[in-house]
Amino acid sequence: MTRLVVLAGLPGAGKTTLARALAARLGAVHLRIDTIEQALGGGDIADQGYRIAYAVAEDNLRLGLTVVADSVNPIGLTRSAWRAVGDRAGVEVIEIEVTCGDPVEHRQRVETRVADIPGHQLPDWRAVVERGYEAWDRPPIRIDTAGRSVEAALAALLVGLGLRSDGG
Repeated sequence: MTRLVVLAGLPGAGKTTLARALAARLGAVHLRIDTIEQALGGGDIADQGYRIAYAVAEDNLRLGLTVVADSVNPIGLTRSAWRAVGDRAGVEVIEIEVTCGDPVEHRQRVETRVADIPGHQLPDWRAVVERGYEAWDRPPIRIDTAGRSVEAALAALLVGLGLRSDGG
């Protein structure tokens, strides 16, 4: 079944790691806003990265491919836009909020991670905690990655999606 799986959450929560693992498990397309925005040259690009991702996602969904979208997705406007993409493509949209419920672990992740996109400037801890992040207008699936391996977080996510984590 073709789906649009939208991962959201603050930087350092584990979104990209989990999105990559989920996309590999599902044989899905992985769309990462950070990659798109960096390819656009970074700086003040407003919502261009998101708009490009919406279009690419819709193209792939119409081809019958599941898409895993990976972005902070901090406001209702972007969340609604992802839902509209799924509606236009006629597919189920699954929203997932990735958190790191241990602030000490979250801070350590933010302060020690290394950019994996050339030229990408990662936010520092202050920028993460001061970032605007709106409450959800409907409940997403929530996955807390604190104290979990990637495999354990993926297994919990697969259960939340109603899929077996053992490959079946």
